[in-house]
Amino acid sequence: MVKGGAPEEILYSFKPHVGTDILKSVVKNIRQEILKNGGKVCFNTKLEDLSIKDGKIYGIKTNKGEIPAEVLVLALGHSARDTFEVLYNRGLAIEQKAFSIGVRIEHPQALINKAQYKKFAGHPRLGAAEYKLAYHSPNGRSAYTFCMCPGGFVVGAASEEGLVVTNGMSYHSRDGENANSALLVGVTPKDFESSHPLAGVEFQRKWERKAFQRGGGNYFAPAQLVGDFLQDRESKFFRSVVPTYKKGVTMTSLQGVLPEYVITTLKEAILDFDKKLKGFAYYDGVLTGVETRSSSPIRILRDETYQSNVKGIYPCGEGAGYAGGIISAAVDGIRIAESIIKEYTFS
Repeated sequence: MVKGGAPEEILYSFKPHVGTDILKSVVKNIRQEILKNGGKVCFNTKLEDLSIKDGKIYGIKTNKGEIPAEVLVLALGHSARDTFEVLYNRGLAIEQKAFSIGVRIEHPQALINKAQYKKFAGHPRLGAAEYKLAYHSPNGRSAYTFCMCPGGFVVGAASEEGLVVTNGMSYHSRDGENANSALLVGVTPKDFESSHPLAGVEFQRKWERKAFQRGGGNYFAPAQLVGDFLQDRESKFFRSVVPTYKKGVTMTSLQGVLPEYVITTLKEAILDFDKKLKGFAYYDGVLTGVETRSSSPIRILRDETYQSNVKGIYPCGEGAGYAGGIISAAVDGIRIAESIIKEYTFS
C-alpha cells in the first residue's frame, strides 16, 4: 500500500490509518501495478454461473462471456449476495455464521477528545481521540464498538434497492466535527429462524428493509437522539450533534427497526460505556440505523488445502467467512496463495 501511495507511517503505527481520500488513489495505483504485471481487471462484470465437471472447476460464466479457469479464488466482499446464491445453487458447501447488527453512534469529536485526553485535549500532537469498548449483558448478549472513525462521517452502504445500511469513514486528516462508531450486538444462527445456509442474508435484509421504511422510503436513514433512545422517546429533531449521513436522516424512534433484544442490549451498553468513557451517553448524540454488515453472514467451507468441496475453488477472506477486517483478510489471502503454489508446483 505504501508503494501505492499510502503514508509510510502505516508501516510502524500501532493503529495505522490511510483515510478514504488517500485510499482512492492507492487502489488505483495498485490496479495499475496488477495490469503492468499481466493481470486483468474486469469492471461491470457479474459472476452468473460456474462450469463444474466431476467435482472440479473448469471456468466461470459472466454477463460478458465465459472465462476458463482451473483455479478460482473467491475473494468476495461480505455483501456479495448474488454471488452467494450462485455458489449455493451450484452446490458449494455453505453454512450460517454469526455476525453483529446495530447502529452508528455519533458524538462531538471534542467530547471524545476531552474524555480520552483530559487536560491535554486539543493538543496538536495528539490528533483526534479514538475508543474501543465492549459490554457483556446478563441476558447473554454482548455489545461492542467497531470501526471507530475519529473526525469522520456516517455513510450509506446499501447494495440493493429498498434497503438502508450504514457504515463509517474518516478522511486522512480526521478533522470532521463528529466522531462515529458502529455500536453492535452479536447475533447467531439461532436468531435467524431458519436452517437455510443463506438465512443470515435474509435476516440482514429484514432489518435493512425496516430501516428503509422507517427512514421514509427515500433512502434517508432513521435516526434518534441517544437520550431519547434511552428514554423510549421518539426524536423529532437533532440538537447540537448534526448527523453526517449525507443522503439525510429522518428523526424518529429506532424501536422496531432492530430486534428487541438488540435494542435492550444497546441501551445497557450505552449506559455501561458512559461509565468507562464520560459522555458516551450524551443526550444529543445521534444513533443512525442500521449497521448490519460487520462481517459475512455465511462461511464457505474449505478443507485443509483451503479448497471448497469443488476442487480448484479457494474461498478467501471476509466474504467467504474467514476474516473480520483488512489485516485478517490479507493474511488469509497469503495463506491461499501459498496453498495454490504448493498445489501447482511440480518438483
